[in-house]
Amino acid sequence: MSPISATHTKDVRMIPARYARALFSLIMSGMMSCIVTGIATAKAVGFGPATLGDWMGSWVFSWPIAFTVILLLGPSVQRMVNRMVRPQG
Repeated sequence: MSPISATHTKDVRMIPARYARALFSLIMSGMMSCIVTGIATAKAVGFGPATLGDWMGSWVFSWPIAFTVILLLGPSVQRMVNRMVRPQG
């Protein structure tokens, strides 16, 4: 395969930059909700055979909520952070 076709194939599989915020929100909300629901589930019911099922049930419920919150509040939080930090230079 020539370098031109390899580059073209790679670009086709990439997600357009306009979806970067949504993709970031999806990945971040998935990771954070997984960790938080795992900790909360273990604290509430302890470790046992049913823990994994309870954890996954909680995660599936909370991930869409976390995604929506990060997607909607992310720009406001970024603006707040930008006002709190000194620019490099």
